Amino acid sequence: MAYSDLRAFLADLGDDLRHVRDEFDPRFEIAAVLRGLPAGAPAVLFDNLRGYPGTRVAGNLIASRPRLARALGTTEERLAQTWLQRKEHGVPPVVATGAVPVKEVVHRAPDDLLSLLPILTHHEKDAAPFITTGVVLCTDPETGRRGMGIHRMMVKGGRRLGILLANPPLPQFLARAEAAGRPLDVAVALGLEPATLLASVVKVGPLVPDKMAIAGALRGEPVELVRAETVDVEVPAHAEIVIEGRMLPGVRELEGPFGENTGHYFSNVSPVIEVSAVTHRDNFIYPGLCPWSAEVDALLSLAAGAELLGQLQVLIGGVADLELAAGTSGFSAVIAVHDCTPADVRRLVMLALNLDRRLKMVTIVDDDVDIRDPREVAWALATRYQPARDTVVIHGCEAYVIDPSASGNAASKVGFIATRTSGAESDRITLPAAAAAKARALIAALLS
Repeated sequence: MAYSDLRAFLADLGDDLRHVRDEFDPRFEIAAVLRGLPAGAPAVLFDNLRGYPGTRVAGNLIASRPRLARALGTTEERLAQTWLQRKEHGVPPVVATGAVPVKEVVHRAPDDLLSLLPILTHHEKDAAPFITTGVVLCTDPETGRRGMGIHRMMVKGGRRLGILLANPPLPQFLARAEAAGRPLDVAVALGLEPATLLASVVKVGPLVPDKMAIAGALRGEPVELVRAETVDVEVPAHAEIVIEGRMLPGVRELEGPFGENTGHYFSNVSPVIEVSAVTHRDNFIYPGLCPWSAEVDALLSLAAGAELLGQLQVLIGGVADLELAAGTSGFSAVIAVHDCTPADVRRLVMLALNLDRRLKMVTIVDDDVDIRDPREVAWALATRYQPARDTVVIHGCEAYVIDPSASGNAASKVGFIATRTSGAESDRITLPAAAAAKARALIAALLS
């Protein structure tokens, strides 16, 4: 089913959403909960925010494969295939008619507009509160093409936000605006239903170059858009919050430190947004996402992981599945193969490491290994891999901007081949299918 907004998705979660009635502070306390939740934990809604009466924070929304599947109206087994198929068939956005929820309240004052929002402070040494799930929207000043992506933003006080532009196309759009001596109009949408949020991080192709059209395909119906109040940008009519502003030409300021998805603090000299308005729904829900958490793992696994899987399956027959390793910020992947020759496995290593500039470690296993079970992957490495024979190292690579281990812009990448074809054949221990099925049923009942 298609969810019209974040509230419809939350209402459909039932027992998979837990309300937190106790008072929690947006400074450190909420992030500590989101960071501490294990993979598969329920979504949470904080109903009582210190200093922000009448507002709420939702988190851990897509931190499990079942919830990701629910958000796209599919099954866990078909999650990657659904993602890959739908993103090739855009459903263009439409103009909103009738009441516009995100404009139920419009603020152009006070000067400290951002203080109206319970923006989370995540880590002890973060320089300020940071927006981590803001979908930044703008248009190319030359072509009118829509830009849409998640970029971290630092609250700098007053009406100013620092923004890290690590991924295209927004850096190119800003460069064109600066070349013309103009600011770049932007809007930041917060509190979107999951399919639209996921679309913001998809890699667009020539068939569907507009991420908002991909969002329509993922959710199963068009996204309704409305013109912003103070900038020339279209925004989702059913967002919880929209921040409007302009990226200032030629202005760069220190942004950070901030505890990134790598588990390390990272600072940068970044562009600055001057905020002109904030609009929101009554009793709005602010979306919280803590870096280096299970929710980030799930987001990267579907978006970046499914994208890379689709590319590799086109290039090499026998690629069965791919998973980005939890806690690695998308730097490490495990790929399962079926009936691949040793030559194809080595070619797969090279292709995977070159197609995704973020990826720097890849492990190849046979499809009898559960790539989402770290114990099984560790077993394959322990019993099917020989370091001298099965290690592929690539030197002279470009470093990803937030990788703390890189030396300047230079980096290296590595592949580990842990397949049966890399060594002697051996039979893996198994159980009779009927006994295994009966055991699974009992274990599920014991753990429910």
